[in-house]
Amino acid sequence: MSIRIITESASDLPNGYRDRVTVLPMSVTFGNEVFLDGVTITPKEFYEKLIEGEEFPTTSLISPGAYTEAFQKALKKDNEILVICISSKLSGCYQSAVLASMEFEGKVTVVDSLNVTLGQQILIDLAVNRIQQGKNMKEIVRELEETKGKIHLLAMLDTLEYLKKGGRISPTVAMVGGVLSIKPVICVEDGEVKVLGKARGSRNAGNYLIREIEKTGIEFSMPVHLGYTGLSDHMLQKYITDSESVWKGNIDHLPISCVGATIGTHIGPNAIAVAFVEEKKKS
Repeated sequence: MSIRIITESASDLPNGYRDRVTVLPMSVTFGNEVFLDGVTITPKEFYEKLIEGEEFPTTSLISPGAYTEAFQKALKKDNEILVICISSKLSGCYQSAVLASMEFEGKVTVVDSLNVTLGQQILIDLAVNRIQQGKNMKEIVRELEETKGKIHLLAMLDTLEYLKKGGRISPTVAMVGGVLSIKPVICVEDGEVKVLGKARGSRNAGNYLIREIEKTGIEFSMPVHLGYTGLSDHMLQKYITDSESVWKGNIDHLPISCVGATIGTHIGPNAIAVAFVEEKKKS
């Protein structure tokens, strides 16, 4: 039985996955211009428009019709479809996918990742690996459901302004980043964006991320992902150097993604993020 994975562009999945995973683009609108994330606008083009332009972009979910079309196409080659969606608390994509799946007599299974971007990537990585191992849909979904609550997505932002404009946090919460040089640190918890705290300057914020990682530890047998927003990964590379003690001797390669237009709309440029599965408790 062959299984095709379908996700949306909010996962920021690198191109290397595209032969095993179908990525449906979400739309990003600047004024009267509508772009398909990763198709008609690249991350570089998006951040240039975001930084240089005066219009604040908006994003749109994927319609049930678009999922239906993708399911029909996939089932011409594959027996089953596994959809791994952006958190249902951040987007209506999950609801659209579930609605569309009802037409396909149990051939489509939809999983709410309760996460986004790098956190979603962990579940996709895991699903791809388990498909390659020959696991069936029921076994894969069971493991994804068990794992998703143990995923930590942490990020250092340049500002909370974009999350406020996009309605993901309240203006009151956004005030935490209103002071010069204050870097907010956020997380995704139970499918929602929450502010963990603040730090003065990027180095202190990076240290904040390190301390948060140390609280739970990282399960290095599971996928780990890092990412950045904006036109350069300079800040992320600096963070990786400063946090060498976390990675050295534990992982040979750190997968890095540029967070694209869908999520970049809500967190803005000059952010860095890390996603991992918390360390298993030793008995």
